[in-house]
Amino acid sequence: MSTHPFAGIYAALLTPLTPDGRLNAPTAQKLLLELTSQGLDGAYVAGTTGEGMRLSMETRKELVETVMEILPAGKRIFVHVGTPDVRDAIKLAEHAAAKGAHAISSLPPALDSQQVMAFYKELAQHSPLPLLVYYFPKAAPLAFQKPQELLEICDLPNVLGVKFTDFNMYLLNSLAKRGKLVFNGYDEALAAGLLMGAQGGIGTTYNLLGPVYLDIYRAVQQGDWETARTLQYDANAVLDILFRYPFFPAVREAVKHMGIDCGPMASGEAFTSEAQRKAFIEDMDVNLPKGILHRIQWPVASR
Repeated sequence: MSTHPFAGIYAALLTPLTPDGRLNAPTAQKLLLELTSQGLDGAYVAGTTGEGMRLSMETRKELVETVMEILPAGKRIFVHVGTPDVRDAIKLAEHAAAKGAHAISSLPPALDSQQVMAFYKELAQHSPLPLLVYYFPKAAPLAFQKPQELLEICDLPNVLGVKFTDFNMYLLNSLAKRGKLVFNGYDEALAAGLLMGAQGGIGTTYNLLGPVYLDIYRAVQQGDWETARTLQYDANAVLDILFRYPFFPAVREAVKHMGIDCGPMASGEAFTSEAQRKAFIEDMDVNLPKGILHRIQWPVASR
């Protein structure tokens, strides 16, 4: 495994909001401290999971200030600064640097490949912090029409590596072999990504299953692939449950059930009914794999 100083397991942090849509700073701090106390290496803030693109510039800055204020020593923060206008992304990068963040990241704008290259080149050139490219073809299908384009962007000065949210393990391995820091982005494929050269993971369900993914990472470091595979199967069984419902509302509800209420989503997405919400909790109660119950804080008295 790589010894890159930023290697490790990071939660794609949920952004807690109040009922009227403002940042719930105390809850954001509580969530971050809970995750880092579990052993996670830090967090990736204001990304897809954190709905950064739906938040105002000021709220995004406030979120960074909130997490940096209480970040434990030795932990790290990646700040997603993606915006349609690279000038705004640079402003967010400068703010992140001023507040002590460790790196920035950005989804590409909805542009063609040539414009995406120009966006990343300008952002990397003007950012005071190293840049983690966010490769997520499902969210930005126009950005990288050819694998070579991603490889070229990763060779730009000040590009740290890639948050790789795709199932193309051949391409992931190609990036890893070039010496770039690669984070696996799909939670359901962490073990596979680590096998192919990823040096860690960044994921949504790390907010509720952080110790499970951390144990997968540690098992791989020790060469214990049987344990890594078993734990990945268990994590995927939880993902199977989450995918049966509106995914992000289900993740937030699960975290709430474990003691941290992150409030509504900025998008307004929610369960379709109270009955659906209750069905989700019951589904989790009944079908959570027994092999991970001792690793997480799911309150199921009957088990």
